[in-house]
Amino acid sequence: MKPNIGLINSMIRITAGFSMLTYLTIRGARKEGSSSHPLLIIMASLKIAEGIVRFCPLTALYESAALETDGKEEPWAQNLPDDA
Repeated sequence: MKPNIGLINSMIRITAGFSMLTYLTIRGARKEGSSSHPLLIIMASLKIAEGIVRFCPLTALYESAALETDGKEEPWAQNLPDDA
């Protein structure tokens, strides 16, 4: 896995992940009957992990989809009919 996010971006992800995780933990602890949604807790944990390893799978997927297979970057062509 080659890092695909920068140092500043990773620090922002770690900070945002810990902030979200702290908020969700406090929210779940205050109300006795309710708990925080597990999916939100997993998302916060993933942001922390992405920041630590400096790899984002969604960024990698976007970068691989944005590049052409022959190595040349070409603009997306729009095949519009000529109504002239």
